[in-house]
Amino acid sequence: MNVQPSSLEEPAELQRLEVFRVVSEVGHSTQEWVAVEKPVAIEFNGISHAVMLASPANLHEFALGFALTEGIIASADEMYECELEHQAEGLVVKTTISSKRFAALKDRRRNLTGRTGCGLCGVETIEQAVRHPSLVNHHFELSQGLLVAGMKKMHDMQPMHHQSGATHAAAWMDLQGQIKAVREDVGRHNALDKLIGHLAQGAQDFSQGAVLITSRASFEMVQKCASMGVGLMAAISAPTSLAVSLAKETGVTLIGYMRQDNFVVYAHPKRVWQT
Repeated sequence: MNVQPSSLEEPAELQRLEVFRVVSEVGHSTQEWVAVEKPVAIEFNGISHAVMLASPANLHEFALGFALTEGIIASADEMYECELEHQAEGLVVKTTISSKRFAALKDRRRNLTGRTGCGLCGVETIEQAVRHPSLVNHHFELSQGLLVAGMKKMHDMQPMHHQSGATHAAAWMDLQGQIKAVREDVGRHNALDKLIGHLAQGAQDFSQGAVLITSRASFEMVQKCASMGVGLMAAISAPTSLAVSLAKETGVTLIGYMRQDNFVVYAHPKRVWQT
């Protein structure tokens, strides 16, 4: 992707506010960091396609990851330009994609309006919402110890969460257990899209690692991973029934309830071996 530099910088993702804190029935004025949340519109070739509430950081990666995981483009090189524009109430990420992909996008007639915590807003049919990615059939094994250690490492790499307590994170762990990238956002889908966009920019082989997330394992999170060929997704919280069903169908190893040294494998345990 040939990313053009934005004419305006991204705003800060954290804001310090005056608050009134009560501890043991004693109150006092102080300051706290809060996570900034802004409407972020994504445009493809001049046409607004989605408006999401998101953290105003890594928005170029967000647009690329969103385009890939929504099937709007098939590879990073089909997005040619990406610029950021500030407006009164939010930001617009203006992208240019290939004419072939843009023609297909117009045919889909989709108009998404997203919210944090909602990944399927605005789709017109059930068939559009419940997409079925291709089978993920590559083979690798990760030890239980590496998965547990990876989740702990990810926790230490979330500065926005540590300061505000209001963000989710998605991380990429390689097959040696190293956390190679972490992205944060007020929305769990956004954090994952930002991570995928970052990895796609670097031509990451998605068969050579796993995605770790600090949220529940919802259907759309599995869908995004499967669409990129990610073979394993591990979540701090539980999955939904539709997420488990899609993971079984697409060959994705799905892990939930990763708390300390414990977790549950809901689909395809073949990629997890005991330490």
